[in-house]
Amino acid sequence: MKAEAYREFIVDTLRELMSADSPTGFPDQVNRLLKEKLSGMGFAAEESNKRLIKVSVRGRKQGLRRAVSAHTDTLGAMVRGVDADGKIRFTCIGGPVLPTFDGEYCRVYARGGKVYTGTFLCDSCSCHVFDDAGKRERTEKTMYVRLDEDVRSARDAEALGVRTGCFIALDPKTEVTESGYVKSRFLDDKAGSVCLLTALRRMEKEGLCPEYDTDFYFTNYEETGHGAASISGADELLAVDMGCVGGGLSCRETQVSVCAKDSRGPYDHEMVERLISLAEAAGIDYAVDVYPHYGSDVSAAWSAGANLKGGLIGPGVHASHGMERTHLTGVYAAADLLCAYLGLGKSGKGNND
Repeated sequence: MKAEAYREFIVDTLRELMSADSPTGFPDQVNRLLKEKLSGMGFAAEESNKRLIKVSVRGRKQGLRRAVSAHTDTLGAMVRGVDADGKIRFTCIGGPVLPTFDGEYCRVYARGGKVYTGTFLCDSCSCHVFDDAGKRERTEKTMYVRLDEDVRSARDAEALGVRTGCFIALDPKTEVTESGYVKSRFLDDKAGSVCLLTALRRMEKEGLCPEYDTDFYFTNYEETGHGAASISGADELLAVDMGCVGGGLSCRETQVSVCAKDSRGPYDHEMVERLISLAEAAGIDYAVDVYPHYGSDVSAAWSAGANLKGGLIGPGVHASHGMERTHLTGVYAAADLLCAYLGLGKSGKGNND
């Protein structure tokens, strides 16, 4: 069956992943969810010291070991200090389009296990009060978090456990429209993570296994550049991340993108050609693009010295690192190309190594 047959699973899983706050370095919620879902499908998940999740699946053939990855960490923020009047100053985690934070709801994970809601705002936050409310540049220096508590001083915030180093997670505002569009923050890369989970779901439901032994990685720290740096033992790695849309690129939200080159250099030529051939043979709607401002789990693995081939695919995502949008058909296309790459076929073998 094609990924479209798993629409309910894909939509439900995407909503679940989005509901788990996971800014880079804060993986507890999403890792707990992943392990529960993987266990429910009959896969034993390992969690590394670096907090990535790994599932190993036996293949039908020997002689090659593949790895596929998607990252579950997202953009976010961290408390860097509290002003005398109680404004929560923050530092960004990852590289967001920061003006899109203005007015967004968030959760502050305070010390002691408390969670408080708040809103990102600019210092010039009201047109009735500030002359430059609509013109002031939105930066870390001019923005803060307004906590939904009676906080009037730094001491008030400290009493709540809101101190330097506390994580701040944004409300993703996930919505799936009747026309099939998915609007949400952090489709980069929870949409890619859903593609990996969909492939595993197919294996469970259809009694399939990959052509070769394959390690499935759900990485952390990708948004800060070293997500898959600890991956080892694979002959090739396929990262399933977001495909870029706009700015002279050919990919649409309804397609899967095959990346030929990003800001850190070209991907393996043979692997790119193989992915294109697989898409064409399966009738999968795809585009090939070069991403000018991008790095992936493959880049991280290569930078760490991994001796492997690398490729990158993903559903087309518009307005990345802002208020993102893709389409379910793009997610289906990415999941189908991943399954084609894995060479899913019938087998009587068990799931795990």
